[in-house]
Amino acid sequence: MQYISTRDTGATPASFTDILLGGLAPDGGLYLPVEYPQLTDATLTHWRQVLNTEGYHALAAEVLQLFVDDIPAEDLKAITARAYSYPKFASEDIVPVTELEPGLLIGHLSEGPTAAFKDMAMQLLGELFEYELARRGEHLTIVGATSGDTGSSAEYAMRGRAGIKVFMLTPAGRMTPFQQAQMFGLDDENIVNIALDGVFDDCQDVVKAISADAAFKSEHRIGAVNSINWARLMAQVVYYVSSWIRATETNDQKVSFCVPTGNFGDICAGHIARQMGLPIDRLIVATNENDVLDEFFRTGDYRVRSSSDTYETSSPSMDISRASNFERFVFDLLGRDAERTADLFGIKVRQGGFSLRDDPAFADAADRYGFASGKSIHADRVATIREVNEKLGVLLDPHTADGVKVARSLAPEIDTPIICLETALPVKFAETIAEATGSEPEIPARFEGIMEAERHVLDLPNDAEAVKALIRERA
Repeated sequence: MQYISTRDTGATPASFTDILLGGLAPDGGLYLPVEYPQLTDATLTHWRQVLNTEGYHALAAEVLQLFVDDIPAEDLKAITARAYSYPKFASEDIVPVTELEPGLLIGHLSEGPTAAFKDMAMQLLGELFEYELARRGEHLTIVGATSGDTGSSAEYAMRGRAGIKVFMLTPAGRMTPFQQAQMFGLDDENIVNIALDGVFDDCQDVVKAISADAAFKSEHRIGAVNSINWARLMAQVVYYVSSWIRATETNDQKVSFCVPTGNFGDICAGHIARQMGLPIDRLIVATNENDVLDEFFRTGDYRVRSSSDTYETSSPSMDISRASNFERFVFDLLGRDAERTADLFGIKVRQGGFSLRDDPAFADAADRYGFASGKSIHADRVATIREVNEKLGVLLDPHTADGVKVARSLAPEIDTPIICLETALPVKFAETIAEATGSEPEIPARFEGIMEAERHVLDLPNDAEAVKALIRERA
């Protein structure tokens, strides 16, 4: 399996372990397989048996082997067994699927160490990084950005690992107290938290600027854990497979997925799974007030917003107005035209966006790729949290509530069961939960005392050079 950049116009394809440690491609694009592996009925039947008899970690090893041919299969099995284990994950199923109401299910992605779906990829990434760095005798400096859960998931996955240093950028004051406590409460020598004076998109721009500085990147061995890293999407493909298996009995049954998203990473993994031949009907994009993606799928206009035009909402992990992973989908949508993709995302996005409204590729995108979309605002998510809690006895976090609201609104148009992918546990968003239900969510025993821990974080201006200086000093 070889990989190319979305902006690649002739460079030599790269291997998995080379792109694992690199993050962005040298040309600024994102890596994708030269072609997606195709699933057969026999493969699906085999995977169903593997999940049901051996468990999630064994299924993960099977899926990864389709994308990774430069790590021995036995080593991959050991890596996934370490990444997806109980009680590291609170459920032995790792990703349980339960029925919320007829036709609407929840894929529980928040059973991991930080109670967020990001754990699903990060726990694997930590194992892969440590394995490959040891094999090469190298070190890695990870520079990442988070709007909420990526940071804590990455830091819990990387803390204490040999040869790895983590610099994580957060938008100052934009995360919930629990999210801040999870990250800033860590006092590991290889973890450095940075509160940047800006919003998430500013943090992400700084990460991209650092990655684009080839000399600095090479000198400090800069890598990425954000969803620009292909290995994260590869890991997320696994839970689309496992959720489909748990929601069906035969291979001819299809399901749809509704995914709360701002950066288009989680649902991009669903796009890849669907392209591989997993029986997925519709992929529903659920946004909050920052509805750049919903606007695109409704109109064909991708209109990015400035930091000042990015709303601060009660589903903060989706407060994003430039979706990094969207480039991967548009690359596929445009027939893998790397030159055009480079123009759209390397130039047009910097100028405010682009439109595919009149492009034939957009006209049949819903039929070819299964996408639909919808938007949820604060009043919607609060009402959904309250109603689901009162009537069904289930407490949703605000992002998952956005997904449930959008899934319900589109359900009459869809003939298949919809699995809404959970984002996090409600404890991370106590203020919104209290507004919706009248009381704050209970803190699970595994997080007892987290709010009282001493904080470790550095304040920096919105300036890539300032972050570079810190990396030079602390790496």
